[in-house]
Amino acid sequence: MGVVTAVQGKKIVKWGAIVMVGYYLLARPTDAAHTVHGAFDGMVSAANSMAQFFATLT
Repeated sequence: MGVVTAVQGKKIVKWGAIVMVGYYLLARPTDAAHTVHGAFDGMVSAANSMAQFFATLT
């Protein structure tokens, strides 16, 4: 009964991550906005690189 199962462990990790993200958003909103902006820029850059790659294949 005292052993944490894998399902319970996943729930603990998931909720812990949600709480940490929420705290980060509330405690440092400017830094959180910069993080999101940087992640979005990275995804756009990756998409552009993939588009260039596939364009050169044809």
